[in-house]
Amino acid sequence: MLWAFAIVAALLAARYFDAPALLRTGLEAIGRLGAWGPVLFVLLYVAATVLFLPGSILTLGAGVVFGLARGVVIVSISATLGATAAFLVGRYVARDWVASKIEGNPKFKAIDEAVAREGWKIVGLTRLSPVFPFNLLNYAFGLTRVSFSHYVIASWIGMMPGTVMYVYLGSVAGTLAGAGGGRSRSPAEWALYAVGLAATIAVTVYVTRLARQALARRAQPG
Repeated sequence: MLWAFAIVAALLAARYFDAPALLRTGLEAIGRLGAWGPVLFVLLYVAATVLFLPGSILTLGAGVVFGLARGVVIVSISATLGATAAFLVGRYVARDWVASKIEGNPKFKAIDEAVAREGWKIVGLTRLSPVFPFNLLNYAFGLTRVSFSHYVIASWIGMMPGTVMYVYLGSVAGTLAGAGGGRSRSPAEWALYAVGLAATIAVTVYVTRLARQALARRAQPG
């Protein structure tokens, strides 16, 4: 009960202090920290995930601050650690509170039953599909029978397409924003950015659609 109260208090505080704005301010500070920037970013991302704050802001920001390659690696580590932390809280610390939040939700009931049959496959599919709220799902999986190792690995792999897309969007936005202070971009460079962006979004949408269809089939009872 005490842990549940602490979590609720933290969520209310995050809303009161305009957490998204604080995340953006944190990203600006991270960009000035050099080698310590990734470390602080990971800690900030884990805290945001546990407190139900929007990770999309940080994922986009990673593309701006770290670029595509480093951003994908750093966000992948951060998101996996954040999802793992919330999973452990849901399983061992605030189990009753999480259960009360998802009680009676048909989507989570179907997921629980599907996980009992197919385990890590369902975890991976839900990570690929945007139908389920990411942060609450982290806690909800703590109540299922999926093993810790299977949860971590399936979450890491399943979150990768979305991670690449959002970091790429952020890296392109950062590159284009910086173009005003340096040399102008050639038409070929603009075309390359546009093609890369379109391809990244198309692949992510396609994979998401396949995951949603597969999840709908596997979540059927029987």
